[in-house]
Amino acid sequence: MSSLPILDPSTALEHLVFYKRGDGLAVSELIDSTVNGGLTYNDFLILPGNALLGGIGVIHHNQSAKEQAEMVRAVKRHENGFITDPVVLSPKHIAADVLDVKARLGFCGIPITDTGAVGGKLLGIVTGRDIQFQSPNTPLSELMTTTLVTAPEGVTLVEANTILRDSKKGKLPIVDSSGRLVSLLARSDLLKNQNFPLASKRPETKQLYAAAAIGTRPADRDRLDLLVKAGLDIVVLDSSQGNSIFQIDMLRWIKKTYPQLEVIAGNVVTREQAATLIHAGADGLRVGMGSGSICITQEVMAVGRPQATAVYAVSEFARKFGVPVIADGGISNVGHVVKALALGLLAGTTEAPGEYFYHEGKRVKAYRGMGSIEAMEQGKPSVSKTVTTASKTGPIDNAATSRYFSESSAVKVAQGVSGDVQDKGSIHAFLPYLHAGLQHSLQDIGVKNVAALQAGVESKNVRFELRTASAQVEGGVHGLNS
Repeated sequence: MSSLPILDPSTALEHLVFYKRGDGLAVSELIDSTVNGGLTYNDFLILPGNALLGGIGVIHHNQSAKEQAEMVRAVKRHENGFITDPVVLSPKHIAADVLDVKARLGFCGIPITDTGAVGGKLLGIVTGRDIQFQSPNTPLSELMTTTLVTAPEGVTLVEANTILRDSKKGKLPIVDSSGRLVSLLARSDLLKNQNFPLASKRPETKQLYAAAAIGTRPADRDRLDLLVKAGLDIVVLDSSQGNSIFQIDMLRWIKKTYPQLEVIAGNVVTREQAATLIHAGADGLRVGMGSGSICITQEVMAVGRPQATAVYAVSEFARKFGVPVIADGGISNVGHVVKALALGLLAGTTEAPGEYFYHEGKRVKAYRGMGSIEAMEQGKPSVSKTVTTASKTGPIDNAATSRYFSESSAVKVAQGVSGDVQDKGSIHAFLPYLHAGLQHSLQDIGVKNVAALQAGVESKNVRFELRTASAQVEGGVHGLNS
Protein backbone atom coordinates (compact mmCIF):
# COMPACT_ATOMS: atom_id res chain seq x y z
CA MET A 1 0.00 0.00 0.00
CA SER A 2 1.19 3.54 -0.76
CA SER A 3 2.12 5.70 2.24
CA LEU A 4 1.10 8.90 0.41
CA PRO A 5 -1.84 10.74 1.97
CA ILE A 6 -5.26 10.22 0.37
CA LEU A 7 -6.52 13.44 -1.16
CA ASP A 8 -10.05 14.75 -0.97
CA PRO A 9 -11.89 13.46 -4.11
CA SER A 10 -13.73 16.77 -4.40
CA THR A 11 -10.40 18.48 -5.23
CA ALA A 12 -9.52 16.11 -8.10
CA LEU A 13 -10.14 18.66 -10.86
CA GLU A 14 -8.23 21.40 -9.07
CA HIS A 15 -5.31 19.02 -8.59
CA LEU A 16 -4.75 18.86 -12.38
CA VAL A 17 -3.04 22.28 -12.22
CA PHE A 18 -0.04 20.63 -10.54
CA TYR A 19 0.75 18.84 -13.82
CA LYS A 20 2.91 20.88 -16.20
CA ARG A 21 1.00 19.68 -19.27
CA GLY A 22 -2.16 17.92 -20.29
CA ASP A 23 -2.11 14.18 -20.77
CA GLY A 24 -1.20 13.01 -24.26
CA LEU A 25 0.34 15.03 -27.08
CA ALA A 26 -0.64 18.26 -28.81
CA VAL A 27 -0.84 17.91 -32.58
CA SER A 28 2.38 19.92 -33.00
CA GLU A 29 4.17 17.44 -30.73
CA LEU A 30 2.61 14.44 -32.47
CA ILE A 31 3.43 15.50 -36.04
CA ASP A 32 7.07 16.34 -35.35
CA SER A 33 9.08 14.54 -38.01
CA THR A 34 12.36 15.24 -36.23
CA VAL A 35 11.15 13.18 -33.27
CA ASN A 36 8.56 10.69 -34.54
CA GLY A 37 9.32 10.44 -38.24
CA GLY A 38 6.40 10.18 -40.65
CA LEU A 39 3.12 8.84 -39.29
CA THR A 40 0.27 6.88 -40.83
CA TYR A 41 -3.27 6.93 -39.43
CA ASN A 42 -2.53 3.67 -37.62
CA ASP A 43 0.37 5.19 -35.69
CA PHE A 44 -1.69 7.33 -33.33
CA LEU A 45 -5.02 7.69 -31.56
CA ILE A 46 -7.15 10.64 -30.52
CA LEU A 47 -7.62 10.57 -26.76
CA PRO A 48 -11.19 10.55 -25.38
CA GLY A 49 -12.82 13.93 -24.84
CA ASN A 50 -12.00 16.28 -22.04
CA ALA A 51 -15.20 18.06 -21.83
CA LEU A 52 -28.13 12.79 -52.22
CA LEU A 53 -26.06 12.40 -49.27
CA GLY A 54 -23.92 15.45 -50.05
CA GLY A 55 -20.36 15.40 -51.37
CA ILE A 56 -19.36 15.07 -54.99
CA GLY A 57 -17.98 12.33 -57.22
CA VAL A 58 -15.22 12.91 -59.78
CA ILE A 59 -15.52 11.40 -63.27
CA HIS A 60 -12.26 9.64 -64.17
CA HIS A 61 -10.42 10.38 -67.42
CA ASN A 62 -9.15 6.93 -68.39
CA GLN A 63 -11.63 7.04 -71.29
CA SER A 64 -12.19 9.11 -74.41
CA ALA A 65 -12.95 12.81 -74.01
CA LYS A 66 -16.32 12.28 -75.72
CA GLU A 67 -17.32 9.54 -73.27
CA GLN A 68 -16.26 11.66 -70.30
CA ALA A 69 -18.27 14.64 -71.61
CA GLU A 70 -21.35 12.42 -71.93
CA MET A 71 -20.96 11.47 -68.27
CA VAL A 72 -20.82 15.15 -67.31
CA ARG A 73 -24.05 15.77 -69.27
CA ALA A 74 -25.68 12.84 -67.50
CA VAL A 75 -24.79 14.36 -64.11
CA LYS A 76 -26.15 17.77 -65.08
CA ARG A 77 -29.39 16.19 -66.32
CA HIS A 78 -29.80 13.97 -63.27
CA GLU A 79 -31.38 16.65 -61.13
CA ASN A 80 -32.48 20.01 -62.48
CA GLY A 81 -34.57 23.05 -61.80
CA PHE A 82 -35.64 24.37 -65.19
CA ILE A 83 -34.18 22.14 -67.89
CA THR A 84 -33.17 24.69 -70.51
CA ASP A 85 -31.81 22.17 -73.04
CA PRO A 86 -34.27 19.25 -72.88
CA VAL A 87 -34.31 16.46 -75.43
CA VAL A 88 -36.98 17.41 -77.98
CA LEU A 89 -38.41 15.45 -80.91
CA SER A 90 -40.73 16.32 -83.80
CA PRO A 91 -44.00 14.64 -84.92
CA LYS A 92 -42.05 13.02 -87.78
CA HIS A 93 -39.85 11.03 -85.38
CA ILE A 94 -40.90 7.48 -84.59
CA ALA A 95 -41.32 5.37 -81.47
CA ALA A 96 -37.88 3.83 -82.01
CA ASP A 97 -36.31 7.28 -81.48
CA VAL A 98 -37.95 7.51 -78.05
CA LEU A 99 -36.68 4.03 -77.16
CA ASP A 100 -33.19 5.12 -78.20
CA VAL A 101 -33.34 8.15 -75.87
CA LYS A 102 -34.50 5.91 -73.04
CA ALA A 103 -31.63 3.47 -73.65
CA ARG A 104 -29.00 6.24 -73.78
CA LEU A 105 -30.26 8.71 -71.20
CA GLY A 106 -32.67 6.74 -69.00
CA PHE A 107 -35.92 8.65 -69.58
CA CYS A 108 -38.63 8.86 -72.22
CA GLY A 109 -40.88 11.80 -71.29
CA ILE A 110 -40.07 13.97 -74.32
CA PRO A 111 -41.76 17.18 -75.53
CA ILE A 112 -42.75 17.33 -79.21
CA THR A 113 -42.41 20.60 -81.14
CA ASP A 114 -42.97 21.43 -84.81
CA THR A 115 -39.21 21.91 -85.30
CA GLY A 116 -37.99 19.12 -83.04
CA ALA A 117 -36.05 21.64 -80.94
CA VAL A 118 -36.41 24.10 -78.09
CA GLY A 119 -38.04 27.28 -79.42
CA GLY A 120 -40.45 25.38 -81.66
CA LYS A 121 -44.22 25.44 -81.12
CA LEU A 122 -45.18 22.87 -78.49
CA LEU A 123 -47.49 20.22 -79.99
CA GLY A 124 -47.50 17.46 -77.38
CA ILE A 125 -45.52 15.11 -75.15
CA VAL A 126 -44.68 11.45 -75.62
CA THR A 127 -44.14 9.18 -72.60
CA GLY A 128 -43.24 5.56 -71.96
CA ARG A 129 -46.91 4.59 -71.78
CA ASP A 130 -47.59 6.18 -75.17
CA ILE A 131 -45.14 3.89 -76.93
CA GLN A 132 -45.84 0.69 -75.00
CA PHE A 133 -46.96 -2.16 -77.26
CA GLN A 134 -46.59 0.09 -80.32
CA SER A 135 -44.63 -0.63 -83.46
CA PRO A 136 -41.17 1.01 -83.36
CA ASN A 137 -41.95 2.58 -86.75
CA THR A 138 -45.11 4.40 -85.59
CA PRO A 139 -44.81 8.20 -86.06
CA LEU A 140 -44.99 10.21 -82.87
CA SER A 141 -47.76 12.32 -84.38
CA GLU A 142 -50.01 9.28 -83.83
CA LEU A 143 -48.77 8.52 -80.30
CA MET A 144 -48.14 11.83 -78.51
CA THR A 145 -50.42 13.23 -75.82
CA THR A 146 -51.80 16.61 -76.91
CA THR A 147 -53.78 17.58 -73.79
CA LEU A 148 -51.07 19.36 -71.84
CA VAL A 149 -50.57 21.27 -68.60
CA THR A 150 -48.06 24.09 -69.15
CA ALA A 151 -46.70 27.09 -67.29
CA PRO A 152 -45.91 30.53 -68.73
CA GLU A 153 -42.42 31.84 -69.28
CA GLY A 154 -41.29 33.83 -66.23
CA VAL A 155 -42.87 31.50 -63.68
CA THR A 156 -40.71 30.98 -60.59
CA LEU A 157 -39.28 27.59 -59.74
CA VAL A 158 -41.42 27.39 -56.59
CA GLU A 159 -44.58 28.22 -58.55
CA ALA A 160 -43.69 25.75 -61.31
CA ASN A 161 -43.02 22.98 -58.78
CA THR A 162 -46.47 23.62 -57.23
CA ILE A 163 -48.18 23.39 -60.64
CA LEU A 164 -46.30 20.19 -61.44
CA ARG A 165 -47.13 18.63 -58.09
CA ASP A 166 -50.83 19.45 -58.30
CA SER A 167 -51.17 18.43 -61.96
CA LYS A 168 -49.96 14.88 -61.25
CA LYS A 169 -48.11 15.00 -64.58
CA GLY A 170 -44.60 13.77 -65.15
CA LYS A 171 -43.36 16.83 -67.05
CA LEU A 172 -44.27 20.51 -67.06
CA PRO A 173 -43.38 22.39 -70.27
CA ILE A 174 -42.65 26.11 -69.90
CA VAL A 175 -43.89 28.08 -72.94
CA ASP A 176 -43.79 31.70 -74.09
CA SER A 177 -46.80 33.80 -75.10
CA SER A 178 -46.78 32.23 -78.58
CA GLY A 179 -46.78 28.67 -77.28
CA ARG A 180 -43.13 28.02 -78.09
CA LEU A 181 -41.20 25.67 -75.79
CA VAL A 182 -38.76 27.52 -73.53
CA SER A 183 -37.78 24.92 -70.90
CA LEU A 184 -39.04 21.90 -69.00
CA LEU A 185 -39.59 20.78 -65.41
CA ALA A 186 -39.61 17.12 -64.35
CA ARG A 187 -41.56 15.43 -61.53
CA SER A 188 -38.63 13.04 -61.02
CA ASP A 189 -36.60 16.02 -59.79
CA LEU A 190 -39.20 16.74 -57.10
CA LEU A 191 -38.80 13.16 -55.91
CA LYS A 192 -35.00 13.47 -55.94
CA ASN A 193 -35.22 16.65 -53.86
CA GLN A 194 -37.37 14.77 -51.37
CA ASN A 195 -35.20 11.64 -51.25
CA PHE A 196 -31.80 13.40 -51.33
CA PRO A 197 -32.17 16.74 -49.53
CA LEU A 198 -28.40 17.01 -48.95
CA ALA A 199 -27.45 16.70 -52.63
CA SER A 200 -24.73 19.14 -53.72
CA LYS A 201 -26.38 21.47 -56.23
CA ARG A 202 -25.75 24.82 -57.85
CA PRO A 203 -28.19 27.18 -56.09
CA GLU A 204 -29.10 29.09 -59.24
CA THR A 205 -29.88 26.11 -61.50
CA LYS A 206 -30.64 23.32 -58.97
CA GLN A 207 -28.37 21.06 -61.03
CA LEU A 208 -25.92 18.69 -59.37
CA TYR A 209 -22.32 19.83 -59.32
CA ALA A 210 -20.23 17.94 -61.88
CA ALA A 211 -16.53 17.28 -61.37
CA ALA A 212 -14.10 15.50 -63.70
CA ALA A 213 -10.40 14.71 -63.78
CA ILE A 214 -8.00 15.54 -66.59
CA GLY A 215 -4.27 15.22 -67.13
CA THR A 216 -1.75 18.00 -67.68
CA ARG A 217 -0.78 17.44 -71.30
CA PRO A 218 -1.69 19.65 -74.31
CA ALA A 219 -4.42 17.23 -75.44
CA ASP A 220 -6.13 17.68 -72.08
CA ARG A 221 -6.90 21.29 -72.99
CA ASP A 222 -9.12 20.07 -75.83
CA ARG A 223 -10.65 17.52 -73.44
CA LEU A 224 -11.43 20.25 -70.93
CA ASP A 225 -13.14 22.35 -73.61
CA LEU A 226 -15.57 19.48 -74.28
CA LEU A 227 -16.18 19.02 -70.55
CA VAL A 228 -16.89 22.72 -69.98
CA LYS A 229 -19.36 22.76 -72.87
CA ALA A 230 -21.06 19.75 -71.24
CA GLY A 231 -21.54 21.76 -68.03
CA LEU A 232 -18.48 20.99 -65.89
CA ASP A 233 -18.22 22.85 -62.56
CA ILE A 234 -15.01 21.48 -61.01
CA VAL A 235 -11.88 20.09 -62.65
CA VAL A 236 -9.33 17.90 -60.87
CA LEU A 237 -5.78 17.91 -62.20
CA ASP A 238 -4.70 14.31 -61.88
CA SER A 239 -0.99 13.72 -61.36
CA SER A 240 1.05 11.63 -58.96
CA GLN A 241 3.46 14.59 -58.54
CA GLY A 242 1.46 17.80 -58.60
CA ASN A 243 4.42 20.17 -58.26
CA SER A 244 5.46 19.95 -61.92
CA ILE A 245 5.84 22.56 -64.65
CA PHE A 246 3.12 20.70 -66.60
CA GLN A 247 0.57 21.19 -63.83
CA ILE A 248 1.57 24.76 -63.03
CA ASP A 249 1.20 25.77 -66.69
CA MET A 250 -2.13 23.93 -66.98
CA LEU A 251 -3.43 25.48 -63.76
CA ARG A 252 -2.60 29.02 -64.87
CA TRP A 253 -4.11 28.40 -68.32
CA ILE A 254 -7.37 27.07 -66.84
CA LYS A 255 -7.79 29.99 -64.45
CA LYS A 256 -7.24 32.42 -67.35
CA THR A 257 -9.40 30.57 -69.91
CA TYR A 258 -12.19 29.32 -67.64
CA PRO A 259 -12.20 31.62 -64.60
CA GLN A 260 -15.56 30.21 -63.46
CA LEU A 261 -14.09 26.71 -62.98
CA GLU A 262 -12.99 25.51 -59.55
CA VAL A 263 -9.61 23.74 -59.89
CA ILE A 264 -8.40 21.05 -57.48
CA ALA A 265 -4.66 20.54 -57.96
CA GLY A 266 -2.26 17.88 -56.73
CA ASN A 267 -1.15 15.52 -55.54
CA VAL A 268 1.13 17.10 -52.95
CA VAL A 269 2.55 16.04 -49.58
CA THR A 270 4.67 19.02 -48.46
CA ARG A 271 3.91 22.67 -47.75
CA GLU A 272 6.49 23.70 -50.36
CA GLN A 273 4.55 21.80 -53.04
CA ALA A 274 1.31 23.31 -51.73
CA ALA A 275 2.74 26.84 -51.86
CA THR A 276 3.61 26.49 -55.56
CA LEU A 277 0.11 25.37 -56.54
CA ILE A 278 -1.67 27.88 -54.30
CA HIS A 279 0.41 30.64 -55.88
CA ALA A 280 -0.59 29.38 -59.34
CA GLY A 281 -4.29 29.66 -58.43
CA ALA A 282 -5.42 26.29 -57.05
CA ASP A 283 -8.85 26.40 -55.36
CA GLY A 284 -8.24 23.11 -53.53
CA LEU A 285 -5.46 20.54 -53.05
CA ARG A 286 -5.32 16.76 -53.06
CA VAL A 287 -2.90 15.30 -50.52
CA GLY A 288 -1.28 11.88 -50.85
CA MET A 289 1.63 10.14 -52.53
CA GLY A 290 2.07 6.41 -52.19
CA SER A 291 -0.48 6.01 -49.37
CA GLY A 292 -3.30 4.31 -51.28
CA SER A 293 -3.97 0.63 -50.66
CA ILE A 294 -3.02 -0.23 -54.25
CA CYS A 295 -0.19 2.29 -54.63
CA ILE A 296 3.45 1.21 -54.33
CA THR A 297 5.18 4.51 -55.20
CA GLN A 298 6.86 4.76 -51.79
CA GLU A 299 8.28 1.26 -52.11
CA VAL A 300 9.33 1.38 -55.77
CA MET A 301 10.32 5.03 -56.17
CA ALA A 302 11.39 5.77 -52.57
CA VAL A 303 9.33 8.95 -52.84
CA GLY A 304 6.22 9.99 -50.91
CA ARG A 305 5.16 10.64 -47.33
CA PRO A 306 3.06 8.88 -44.69
CA GLN A 307 -0.46 10.23 -45.06
CA ALA A 308 -1.19 11.62 -41.60
CA THR A 309 2.00 13.67 -41.63
CA ALA A 310 1.28 14.86 -45.20
CA VAL A 311 -2.30 15.90 -44.40
CA TYR A 312 -1.22 17.91 -41.36
CA ALA A 313 1.71 19.63 -43.07
CA VAL A 314 -0.28 20.65 -46.15
CA SER A 315 -3.54 21.59 -44.41
CA GLU A 316 -1.73 23.64 -41.73
CA PHE A 317 -0.20 25.74 -44.52
CA ALA A 318 -3.14 25.81 -46.95
CA ARG A 319 -5.69 26.96 -44.36
CA LYS A 320 -3.75 30.24 -44.01
CA PHE A 321 -4.84 31.00 -47.58
CA GLY A 322 -8.37 29.61 -47.33
CA VAL A 323 -7.56 26.65 -49.57
CA PRO A 324 -9.22 23.35 -48.54
CA VAL A 325 -7.48 19.98 -48.81
CA ILE A 326 -8.67 16.49 -49.73
CA ALA A 327 -7.01 13.50 -48.06
CA ASP A 328 -6.44 11.15 -51.01
CA GLY A 329 -5.48 7.66 -49.85
CA GLY A 330 -4.57 5.99 -46.58
CA ILE A 331 -8.17 5.89 -45.33
CA SER A 332 -9.86 2.52 -44.81
CA ASN A 333 -12.33 3.02 -41.95
CA VAL A 334 -14.35 5.58 -39.98
CA GLY A 335 -11.54 6.17 -37.50
CA HIS A 336 -9.16 7.17 -40.27
CA VAL A 337 -11.73 9.69 -41.52
CA VAL A 338 -11.90 11.28 -38.06
CA LYS A 339 -8.11 11.42 -37.76
CA ALA A 340 -7.84 13.03 -41.21
CA LEU A 341 -10.45 15.62 -40.22
CA ALA A 342 -8.59 16.32 -36.99
CA LEU A 343 -5.42 16.99 -39.01
CA GLY A 344 -7.18 19.35 -41.35
CA LEU A 345 -13.32 4.84 -49.60
CA LEU A 346 -15.78 4.01 -51.63
CA ALA A 347 -14.14 1.16 -53.65
CA GLY A 348 -16.30 -1.94 -53.63
CA THR A 349 -19.63 -0.12 -53.52
CA THR A 350 -22.37 -0.87 -56.03
CA GLU A 351 -21.87 2.49 -57.74
CA ALA A 352 -18.08 2.09 -58.20
CA PRO A 353 -16.91 1.09 -61.71
CA GLY A 354 -16.51 -2.61 -62.50
CA GLU A 355 -18.42 -5.85 -62.27
CA TYR A 356 -18.92 -8.03 -59.19
CA PHE A 357 -17.54 -11.56 -59.09
CA TYR A 358 -16.90 -14.18 -56.41
CA HIS A 359 -13.44 -14.91 -55.01
CA GLU A 360 -12.90 -17.49 -52.27
CA GLY A 361 -16.59 -17.39 -51.44
CA LYS A 362 -16.79 -13.60 -51.11
CA ARG A 363 -18.55 -11.16 -53.43
CA VAL A 364 -15.87 -8.74 -54.62
CA LYS A 365 -15.20 -6.08 -57.23
CA ALA A 366 -11.96 -5.50 -59.14
CA TYR A 367 -9.86 -2.60 -57.84
CA ARG A 368 -7.01 -1.33 -60.00
CA GLY A 369 -4.34 1.22 -59.25
CA MET A 370 -3.69 3.85 -61.93
CA GLY A 371 0.01 3.08 -61.52
CA SER A 372 -0.50 -0.63 -62.23
CA ILE A 373 0.74 -2.26 -65.41
CA GLU A 374 -2.86 -3.24 -66.22
CA ALA A 375 -3.96 0.41 -66.20
CA MET A 376 -0.92 1.57 -68.16
CA GLU A 377 -1.55 -1.08 -70.82
CA GLN A 378 -5.24 -0.22 -71.28
CA GLY A 379 -6.06 0.48 -74.91
CA LYS A 380 -2.98 -1.27 -76.31
CA PRO A 381 -3.28 -4.29 -78.63
CA SER A 382 -1.61 -6.64 -76.15
CA VAL A 383 -1.51 -6.61 -72.35
CA SER A 384 0.18 -9.97 -71.85
CA LYS A 385 3.66 -8.70 -71.05
CA THR A 386 4.78 -6.81 -67.99
CA VAL A 387 7.50 -4.89 -69.88
CA THR A 388 6.33 -3.35 -73.14
CA THR A 389 7.68 -1.20 -75.91
CA ALA A 390 6.14 2.16 -76.80
CA SER A 391 4.10 2.33 -79.98
CA LYS A 392 5.99 3.23 -83.13
CA THR A 393 3.31 5.74 -83.95
CA GLY A 394 3.83 7.67 -80.71
CA PRO A 395 2.67 7.47 -77.12
CA ILE A 396 -0.71 5.96 -76.30
CA ASP A 397 -3.40 8.36 -75.01
CA ASN A 398 -3.72 6.77 -71.60
CA ALA A 399 -4.57 8.53 -68.33
CA ALA A 400 -2.43 6.14 -66.29
CA THR A 401 0.77 6.76 -68.24
CA SER A 402 0.24 10.54 -68.34
CA ARG A 403 -0.40 10.61 -64.59
CA TYR A 404 3.06 9.14 -63.99
CA PHE A 405 4.81 11.01 -66.84
CA SER A 406 5.61 7.77 -68.69
CA GLU A 407 3.78 8.05 -72.03
CA SER A 408 6.96 7.69 -74.06
CA SER A 409 8.84 5.33 -71.76
CA ALA A 410 9.98 2.16 -73.50
CA VAL A 411 9.86 0.33 -70.18
CA LYS A 412 6.87 0.74 -67.88
CA VAL A 413 7.64 0.74 -64.15
CA ALA A 414 4.61 -0.13 -62.03
CA GLN A 415 3.74 2.25 -59.19
CA GLY A 416 0.53 0.44 -58.31
CA VAL A 417 -1.10 -2.98 -58.19
CA SER A 418 -4.45 -4.57 -59.05
CA GLY A 419 -6.65 -6.71 -56.84
CA ASP A 420 -10.19 -6.92 -55.55
CA VAL A 421 -12.13 -5.46 -52.63
CA GLN A 422 -15.07 -6.92 -50.77
CA ASP A 423 -18.61 -5.81 -51.61
CA LYS A 424 -19.68 -2.82 -49.47
CA GLY A 425 -23.21 -2.60 -50.87
CA SER A 426 -24.77 0.59 -52.18
CA ILE A 427 -23.24 3.97 -51.46
CA HIS A 428 -26.71 5.03 -50.26
CA ALA A 429 -26.23 2.71 -47.28
CA PHE A 430 -22.44 3.03 -46.93
CA LEU A 431 -22.27 6.83 -46.61
CA PRO A 432 -24.91 6.98 -43.85
CA TYR A 433 -22.82 4.33 -42.05
CA LEU A 434 -19.75 6.56 -42.31
CA HIS A 435 -21.80 9.55 -41.15
CA ALA A 436 -23.10 7.71 -38.09
CA GLY A 437 -19.62 6.40 -37.28
CA LEU A 438 -18.21 9.91 -37.49
CA GLN A 439 -20.88 11.17 -35.07
CA HIS A 440 -20.05 8.46 -32.54
CA SER A 441 -16.33 9.18 -32.82
CA LEU A 442 -16.84 12.91 -32.26
CA GLN A 443 -18.98 12.02 -29.26
CA ASP A 444 -16.16 9.94 -27.79
CA ILE A 445 -13.67 12.75 -28.40
CA GLY A 446 -16.00 15.18 -26.66
CA VAL A 447 -16.75 17.67 -29.44
CA LYS A 448 -20.03 18.54 -31.17
CA ASN A 449 -18.91 18.81 -34.79
CA VAL A 450 -15.95 18.87 -37.17
CA ALA A 451 -15.37 22.60 -36.67
CA ALA A 452 -15.14 22.07 -32.91
CA LEU A 453 -12.77 19.15 -33.47
CA GLN A 454 -10.40 21.26 -35.57
CA ALA A 455 -10.64 24.17 -33.13
CA GLY A 456 -9.79 21.79 -30.28
CA VAL A 457 -6.75 20.51 -32.15
CA GLU A 458 -5.55 24.05 -32.83
CA SER A 459 -6.02 25.09 -29.20
CA LYS A 460 -4.28 21.87 -28.00
CA ASN A 461 -7.36 20.80 -26.06
CA VAL A 462 -7.81 17.72 -28.27
CA ARG A 463 -4.92 15.41 -27.42
CA PHE A 464 -3.23 12.54 -29.28
CA GLU A 465 -1.18 9.47 -28.39
CA LEU A 466 1.44 7.61 -30.39
CA ARG A 467 0.92 3.86 -30.85
CA THR A 468 3.65 1.26 -30.88
CA ALA A 469 3.34 -1.81 -33.09
CA SER A 470 2.18 -3.89 -30.12
CA ALA A 471 -0.35 -1.20 -29.19
CA GLN A 472 -1.82 -1.43 -32.69
CA VAL A 473 -2.25 -5.17 -32.21
CA GLU A 474 -3.88 -4.61 -28.84
CA GLY A 475 -6.26 -2.03 -30.29
CA GLY A 476 -7.57 -4.44 -32.92
CA VAL A 477 -9.36 -7.76 -32.68
CA HIS A 478 -7.08 -10.23 -30.91
CA GLY A 479 -7.05 -13.24 -28.60
CA LEU A 480 -9.89 -15.05 -30.39
CA ASN A 481 -9.72 -18.64 -31.54
CA SER A 482 -12.04 -18.03 -34.48
